[in-house]
Amino acid sequence: MPIHTSTPKTKNTMEVQDYTKSIIDTLQQDSNQSYTLQQLCMALKVKEKSDKAKVKKALSALLHKGSIKKISRGRYLHANAPTCYVTGRVDYVRPEYAYIVAPDQPKDVLVQQKNLLSALDKDLVKVRLLPTGRRKRPEGIVVEIIERNTAPVIGRIIATGEQPQAVVEQKRMTYTVLLKEAKQAILKKNDKVVIALTSFTNLNNQLTGKIVQHLGQAGLHEVEMHAIMAEFGLKDTFPEEVLSSTKNIPRVIPEEEITKRRDCRGIPTFTIDPADAKDFDDALSYQPLANGRHQVGIHIADVSYYVLPDSLLDKEAYARNTSVYLVDRCIPMLPELLSNELCSLRPNETKLTFSAIFELDAAGKIYDKWFGETIIYSNKRFAYEEAQAAIDNQTGDFHQALTLLNNLAKQLRAKRLEKGAINFETRALVFQLDADGKPLQVIPKVRTDAHKLIEEFMLLANKEVATYVAKLKQKQEKLGPTFIYRTHDHPDPDKLNEFFLFVKQLGYKIKVGKAPIYKAMHALEKAIQGKQEENIIQSLAIRSMAKALYTTKPDPHFALAFAHYSHFTSPIRRYADLLAHRLLKKYLKGERIYDIAFYEQKCQYAVERECLAVNAERASIKYKQVEFIQNLKDEIFEGIISGITEWNMYIEIISNACEGMVRLSDLTDDTYIFEEHNFQVVGQHSKKCYRLGDMVKVKVKSCDLDKRYINFWLC
Repeated sequence: MPIHTSTPKTKNTMEVQDYTKSIIDTLQQDSNQSYTLQQLCMALKVKEKSDKAKVKKALSALLHKGSIKKISRGRYLHANAPTCYVTGRVDYVRPEYAYIVAPDQPKDVLVQQKNLLSALDKDLVKVRLLPTGRRKRPEGIVVEIIERNTAPVIGRIIATGEQPQAVVEQKRMTYTVLLKEAKQAILKKNDKVVIALTSFTNLNNQLTGKIVQHLGQAGLHEVEMHAIMAEFGLKDTFPEEVLSSTKNIPRVIPEEEITKRRDCRGIPTFTIDPADAKDFDDALSYQPLANGRHQVGIHIADVSYYVLPDSLLDKEAYARNTSVYLVDRCIPMLPELLSNELCSLRPNETKLTFSAIFELDAAGKIYDKWFGETIIYSNKRFAYEEAQAAIDNQTGDFHQALTLLNNLAKQLRAKRLEKGAINFETRALVFQLDADGKPLQVIPKVRTDAHKLIEEFMLLANKEVATYVAKLKQKQEKLGPTFIYRTHDHPDPDKLNEFFLFVKQLGYKIKVGKAPIYKAMHALEKAIQGKQEENIIQSLAIRSMAKALYTTKPDPHFALAFAHYSHFTSPIRRYADLLAHRLLKKYLKGERIYDIAFYEQKCQYAVERECLAVNAERASIKYKQVEFIQNLKDEIFEGIISGITEWNMYIEIISNACEGMVRLSDLTDDTYIFEEHNFQVVGQHSKKCYRLGDMVKVKVKSCDLDKRYINFWLC
């Protein structure tokens, strides 16, 4: 048998070396750009199978020499590529991936589940950023878990006996916890429990923990609502020492306090609130003036009189920071004695208030304004429906005053819109529950003129209070005295352009150019009114906007078109309003406070607590939606595609606003590819297309109450 000479081997080595140089040259062109084997072959114009094998061999040789490095998902990078790290909190989105929320990053960092290093939701982690790949969003790999999130988690018992276990469903991820020191006798399968994790060693996706609260059987209304409260760290009871401290609060208003205040008890005054409300923050008064104008009083509960700075009550209110409204209950910021009794502007009772009183003409022009401490007597408590009936039918208590206020509110609203206010709203839901808390119906809330009337006068008070303080600055001052403002930045141009591109693809002609944004938004709002896609477009419009924030900076509020804005009108349920009251009282007396650092910290905490409250409220709504829809598995629903990702299409049912998802993997007629910029998925072979905003018919595939989501089949 002949023996091969070294010539072919040398030739092969030469070919590999040629590819080696080409690979190095390609990777050096942009040291931050990574390539897969396929992408390198395309860049090198290699098409033959045998040549691709040589490229692969060259890559192995370069890796061995350390000239290049291999990163996640088979991507290659030049060895001299810079390595960047960021620190942030894990935000689990799906079982497949999580985002790392880093304050110093303009965009959250995407991390695949296999690269999370066993990190759990809200863990603080160090992430190595990967070079730019096929996604616009930055991607990374967790290299260190800096701090574990020690907040309790909610589990459901799946095994009792000598070694109890619970399954934890947390933001689409699932893991099992071995329970130590559990009282086995009281545990039953499917019980909901609150667990403090004691060991984070991730062995076979299991952790260890101990039960800190036994809630009861999963699926029961009270158990599930308390599970949501525990998940978000909400408590419906107050510490005993806080309740004891309220015993010293006088139940009767001292006469000397009454004499200090502007007495408005003789002016017709009333509240308008939801039918089931108990904490009445605000009241309106109305009286015609001899000059033909109108005096409107916006009277806000004077919580600052009862809640003194640094008291036990104040510290507890600050810690809670906001009342939280679940589908069936309010978790109050203040104990019931204050929120529902002493501070609540109940009918036929004398109450202490902090008021903004305006003199306006019929066109809504303000001629005079006054801010200060008052005392009122509410003559009537209206539910929204009752107030609307009085306006519509022109009968009943105070129907003339309500009608005049409604006309003034419409004038104020028109002025706001003329100045550039944007008026998109998300659809709110009301659940009709039976005696056991089971949802019988899901009904979208209807906004009437009575709702808009109250809203408009609250906006007026908030704007004018903020403007008053912002203008207190001396000539030499860049900023006036410190205050709590509510600001809203201009939208991100990229997000806005993406939104306009979407609505254009739906067939709406949007003129975007040198004209102000609000004009395009007003035209769109008018065009979509009454259309099936109205709600999804409104939701996407809101998502394209910046988030409103609390800050000490007197910046504008873009969506309201106000130069200055604050939250002044709800101190029973928002701590920011209570702070605004305290500061404004000092400024009305001629005092000044300049302490940006102290109050900015309080603003940031208020933003965090507001976000938590919103998420808790959404969780309770989502749970009840799933509970409602799971009994309708045989029905076919008409829905609209409200969201699209690489893995799922999200469908919102038109009749009840319940949202679920259709997995792309469940579409068996073709393989569907996500086209992000076209807001659609397209069949690879059939070219069949599903676009955001399309109408579809769906049927319930499955419901998961623990994860609070609905899976649909596409019909």
